[in-house]
Amino acid sequence: MLVKWIRCGVLDRAGFDRGQRKWAALREQPGFHGQGGGWSRSQPGVVHLFAFWDRQASYDSFMAGPHDAVAAPQTGTFEMLAARTFTRRLDVKVGFEPRFSDADVLRVALCKVRPERVDHFVQMQERVWNPAMAGSPGMLRGVFAESPESDFLVMSAWNSATERGKYREGAVARLSDRADLDGDVLSVAGDVVDVVQDWTV
Repeated sequence: MLVKWIRCGVLDRAGFDRGQRKWAALREQPGFHGQGGGWSRSQPGVVHLFAFWDRQASYDSFMAGPHDAVAAPQTGTFEMLAARTFTRRLDVKVGFEPRFSDADVLRVALCKVRPERVDHFVQMQERVWNPAMAGSPGMLRGVFAESPESDFLVMSAWNSATERGKYREGAVARLSDRADLDGDVLSVAGDVVDVVQDWTV
């Protein structure tokens, strides 16, 4: 599965919102599995969106064909910050599906991993981080994905910000030590996203 992560700074909130609802047209695209996202909690005016495709070829076909027409209503409502694609490596909870209808918040982390530590980092995600997150009340599902540059994306969906906050307060420092996160990564950048249900496709 291919995961696309889009971050953009919104200039016209009302116009962007209207345009984002028109992305429901994605449902008709071959190979499309789902899309959702919302507003950053830490960066006013910043939106995070996540789209899921069965494979690169389906995504490339959409980008070469219908994409511009679907995106046209949002022209001028935002400035692009970043758009990247990743390939799913692991589910954070068994049976990941790109559904957002039951999610209140998303947690996203981008990990830049030392090249010589990639194998260890992936092992620790599978053996330490994933079981801890999967066992946390309120964690619905998540995906662990890798970019062609060997950066890693971890996106998890939670049924409430309160439950996600409890996990962060109680587990992150302990798990980081156990997984030797500082030894694996050059940097970690993250955000918490308030899901806008009307943008879910």
